[in-house]
Amino acid sequence: MMINIMTVQDGVRLAVRVQPRSSKNMVSGELDGFLKIKLTAPPVDGEANQALIKFLSGLLDIPRKDIAIVHGETSQSKIIEISGVNEKWLRSRLESL
Repeated sequence: MMINIMTVQDGVRLAVRVQPRSSKNMVSGELDGFLKIKLTAPPVDGEANQALIKFLSGLLDIPRKDIAIVHGETSQSKIIEISGVNEKWLRSRLESL
């Protein structure tokens, strides 16, 4: 997978494309540099955003407090910042999915 990952001061930023109201929560691949994630939550009142943070936390075994949406809160395309990790670690975790 060639997902866009940028190194920032305290961690990394990851490009994600979310598909809400899916049948189950899952990573569905890569598209144009975005990690594609399907979520069961609807895109209403931030439910899908909270579900995304919870899903990534469980998937990567990282505390929720270390994951933030820094761009695209009301869009399917989002930039996620993950604190306390580096690009090499994140790529290896994503490759093992």
